Amino acid sequence: MRLHDPWALLLVAVIPLLWWLQQRRHRDADVRFSTLGVLRAIPHAGARRWRWLVHALRALVLLLLAVALSRPQLGKAESQFRGEGIDIVLAVDISGSMLAEDFNLNGHRVNRLDIVKHVVTDFIGKRAGDRFALVLFGARPYTQCPLTLDHGWLLQNLERAEIGMIEDGTAVGSALATASGRLEASDAKSKVVILLTDGQNNAGKISPLTAADAAKALGIKVYTIGAGTRGMAPYPARDLFGNKVYQPVAVDIDEDTLKKIAQKTGGRYYRATDTASLEEIYAEIDTLERTTFSAPRFLDYYEFYPWLIVPALLLLAAEVGLNHTRLRKLP
Repeated sequence: MRLHDPWALLLVAVIPLLWWLQQRRHRDADVRFSTLGVLRAIPHAGARRWRWLVHALRALVLLLLAVALSRPQLGKAESQFRGEGIDIVLAVDISGSMLAEDFNLNGHRVNRLDIVKHVVTDFIGKRAGDRFALVLFGARPYTQCPLTLDHGWLLQNLERAEIGMIEDGTAVGSALATASGRLEASDAKSKVVILLTDGQNNAGKISPLTAADAAKALGIKVYTIGAGTRGMAPYPARDLFGNKVYQPVAVDIDEDTLKKIAQKTGGRYYRATDTASLEEIYAEIDTLERTTFSAPRFLDYYEFYPWLIVPALLLLAAEVGLNHTRLRKLP
């Protein structure tokens, strides 16, 4: 049992004051005599003796309405809520090189960003109790979505991510610093950044290792992922006739720096060379980052205020009826 708006019970304290004012108002006679002794000696008529009932009904009506305003609620069913207590920032590279189509999805060739969207969507769907944020980066970082439990809204922002929406480049250090900043005020049991890139740090004013030191100081664990096949990757282009063609482009991932970032913060470095390996990476991170706790919670509440309002209205009707019939008072 709980009160949704307990402040409403303060109205109960007003009822005695209203009763006192009502009694005081009727204590003074409308016509003053030098003495009322003779009148006091006259016994009250039967109806007169029950005038207090009108005031009592009114006070009871006010009491019921005050309690109804506080909205007493009773939990219908109790269940165990299992929360993960983890805040995760997804830092995703959207530089021009992410257009390389060295991944496959359902038998079709797709670019790196599209496969990341697909795999990350499944990853988020398995972690209903965690908060996520999304940081996109090219030559500079951009917070696409702050920390939220609204995974539907998060996925909408992820779907809207497009290559070219940020100037081209790869600012790994600045992206990590921005992702860490989203977690700075977090009080979660575990704070994690999953940074995915397919290139080397060539933009931004913060070096990746300096950003890693800052993340470590904040208690943030960083998992780094290098996305891209080894050797040459097919990059889409257009020929003179506007047809889509592919040209081989060297995959140049700074694995050494990504490994150092992960080591400094207690995370791990992964290399995703195809769709299966990328899915396995997120599945492993999903397994590693689990800090489950249990707490009771009520799933739904039963509202009691209708059971208070209905009798209050009936009592109010009785009070008005008595005040104008059996207990009517002449001026």
